[in-house]
Amino acid sequence: MQRYLTIDRGNTALKAVIWEGETAIWQEAVSNVSRTHLTQLKKDYEPARVALCTVVANDYTLIGYLHQLFGEENVLILSASVPLPIKILYQTPETLGSDRIAAAVGAWSVNTGRNSLIVDIGTAVTYDFVNEKGEFEGGNIAPGIGLRLKALNRFTGRLPMIDSRGETPLLGVSTETAMRSGVVNGIKAEILFYLSQLPADTRLIITGGWGADIARMLQPVESAVYPGLVSLGLNRILLYNENK
Repeated sequence: MQRYLTIDRGNTALKAVIWEGETAIWQEAVSNVSRTHLTQLKKDYEPARVALCTVVANDYTLIGYLHQLFGEENVLILSASVPLPIKILYQTPETLGSDRIAAAVGAWSVNTGRNSLIVDIGTAVTYDFVNEKGEFEGGNIAPGIGLRLKALNRFTGRLPMIDSRGETPLLGVSTETAMRSGVVNGIKAEILFYLSQLPADTRLIITGGWGADIARMLQPVESAVYPGLVSLGLNRILLYNENK
């Protein structure tokens, strides 16, 4: 069975996964990846093809490494122009982030035939909707938890920079808990608002660094947490293009 390498370069981390069919057999998250490391991955696992999604504009160094090591014809750089198992209805598909595309495909692969609200909670928070026909209808982008806390500190005179992790009561009882609770509970409220406006059978699918924490806070609202949703989507896109 052929092996594939997927690389998800986000704003704060790079996630690499080796797949054998639909099964992840190795994965890691690092701040960056070198040509030496990629060479070792190729030697150890011999992936036949590579899929990359990146939020970095003009990520020429990484793309160059991949082309040199695996051959340009074996490297899929994800964009809306790549053949996909879902249909993109976004009015400006060329501006749609490849991470959002991959997450949408990942959600469709685990929730085929049902409406999905995909919430990716990282540096930014994205809210995207894929309908029961496999159509990406659109979504919204908002600052993530860390960005909101940094903004409160930077653009006010006296609010401190606080840790995003800690107590989050419904109503803050100190400046620290008031800031943290305002930010975290605000994101919870956003998720619940979008769910209230979408079809009643919409399944909530959460990913990103804060995904599991927010999912726990949303209980008893049902959600499915997939930390590697983008990587899953990248692998499904590779499989889809291999089988066309």
